[in-house]
Order: sequence, then C-alpha cells, then structure tokens
Amino acid sequence: MSDLEAIGDAATGAVLGGAVESRSGAGSGHTHEKNCLNCGAQLVGEYCHACGQKSHVHRTLHAFWHDLLHGVLHFEGKVWHTLPMLAWRPGDLTRRYIDGERAKFVSPMALFLFSVFLMFAVASFSGDLSPRISPDAPAELQKSISSNERQIADLQRQRDAAVRANRPTAPYDAKIADLQQDLAVMRGVQQGEIGRIAKTRIDAPDWLSKPLEKAVKNPDLMFYKLKTNAYKFSWMLIPLSVPFLWLLFPFSRRFRLYDHTVFVTYSLSFMTLLVVTAMLIGLAGLPQVAGFAMLVPPFHIYRQLKGTYGLSGRSALVRTILLVTFSIVALTLFFLALFALGLFD
Repeated sequence: MSDLEAIGDAATGAVLGGAVESRSGAGSGHTHEKNCLNCGAQLVGEYCHACGQKSHVHRTLHAFWHDLLHGVLHFEGKVWHTLPMLAWRPGDLTRRYIDGERAKFVSPMALFLFSVFLMFAVASFSGDLSPRISPDAPAELQKSISSNERQIADLQRQRDAAVRANRPTAPYDAKIADLQQDLAVMRGVQQGEIGRIAKTRIDAPDWLSKPLEKAVKNPDLMFYKLKTNAYKFSWMLIPLSVPFLWLLFPFSRRFRLYDHTVFVTYSLSFMTLLVVTAMLIGLAGLPQVAGFAMLVPPFHIYRQLKGTYGLSGRSALVRTILLVTFSIVALTLFFLALFALGLFD
C-alpha cells in the first residue's frame, strides 16, 4: 500500500470513527465527536483547527432555531456596528477595514449587495420602478403637431408674400425646414416609426434603428429589461468607478487598487442606502425632506476621502469636486450600458 493510500484510509477511518463515536448521543440530538465530521481531523478545542467547523453538532429543533437566531443577530450586530460609521465616519470605517480590522464590520461587497437588494425591494413596493406614461401624452403630442403645422403654414404665407414682393426667402426657408424636421419626428413617434425617423434624421444604421423602433413600440418590455439589467449588473458600477478614483492618486505606492475598490464599494453602499431612505421618506408623505438627500453625497465623499487617505481639508475638497464629476461620468456610462443591453438583448 502506498503512503498516499494509507493517508486516505486513515482519513476515512477518522471520519467513520467520528461518526460512530457520535452515535452515542444521536438519540438526544447531542453528539460528542473526537474527529471533525467535516474533514476528519482530530478535534482539539471548540472548533476544528483544519477547516473551522464547530466541534460538536447538535441535531435538535432547538439547535436549529438557535443557529438561525445566532446567524441573524450576528449579522445584525455587524450591521449596527457598520452603518453608523458608514454614515458619519466613512473614512475611518474604510481605513480600518483596509488595514485588516474585519471581524466587527460587514464586508463592503456584502453590504453593497444587501443595499442593492433593499433598494429594488423598496422601489418595487412603492411603485417607483413602474413606468409612468401620462394618459394625456397622446393628446399633448397631437397638440404639438397641430401647433407645428400652424407655424409652418404661417411661415409659408410669409414666404409667398416675400416672393411676390421680390424679397429674400432664405430666413423663412431655414425656419420651415427646421419645423418640418421636428414635425416628422413627432409624427414618427405618434405612428411608432421612430426607428425609420432616426435612420433618416441622424443617419442611424439598421442595427440601431430597428432595435430602437422595437423599444418605442413596446416601451413596457424595454423598461422591464432596463430594470432587470440594472439589478443584475449593478456590480458594474464598481469597476466603472475604480479607475476614476485611481486618477486622483496616480502611480501612488501607498494607495493601491484594493484600497480604491473598498472605498468605492462602501461609498456605493451608502449612496444606495441613501436612495432607500429618500424613498421611504417620500412614502411617508415628505417629498420635500427627501429632496435634501441630494445634498448629502458630496459631503459624504469629502469625509470618506479625507479619512481614508489622510488628506488635508483643501486636498480632500479638490478631490471631492473631481470625484463628484467622475461619478456623474461613471453613472452615465452605466446607464448607457444598460440601455444598450436592453436594446440588443
């Protein structure tokens, strides 16, 4: 027998031995193993030193509910330790996590995924993710078409008068041409032919005009795709944002991409939770108060930059202005990507 086979037999025997040993308490649901039931290693202490599993497994309903309650409270304990710092001392939280203080904080990615799930759950409940098309939209569109037609007719009469008086007609021709182009677009929207109008107006190729026409003909489906893709691909905001943050500290040996990724993920988590808070305040009938949430992000970014990277007030302020601008660019790229996925999906 080879040494490898001997080791395998020993491990198998250890697992079986642990299982046999545990049968003595199986009836009561309490077991007393000498070997880990997960990996077979000999147990020393409350947890297996090889795989980390708890030494003794309790097979009772009481233990099941205890584990569930412990898991919820353990996560909740981390949440209530993390959220106050994320709200008021984000730089301290980010720096401590980067430096290795992990046990008491929710990880950035776990918090981000939780906040995204919560945002879409609240938005779906409140109806903020449902398309709102005014029932008066067709009438308003027809009113705009009629107004354009009247303006074109008036300009045409003025042009005819100018021709009879032997005056230049170029000013009238330019205005009439612009109004006719606008009128063609509005009629195209009214008739569901925006793809054809886009092709003639901006010289769009078939691969773009045809999906665009489908989107206009079925806006509910397009909106559903955008909503679904926004949820599925929300993580794209992280890789889209990290390069912009790196530009604030180019070629820095002190701050690396890992630091920037933790910063961005915690920042996005806060912004998402801020949106959730604003939606809940709006549901409570205080939309004016919810509007003040727009003033919070720059202040939060400033505090997080200053605390995470140890910046002076002036340096943090300059980088905050740049990062807010970069954030708008990153969000624009994200929504363009969602729109493209919705068109060509």
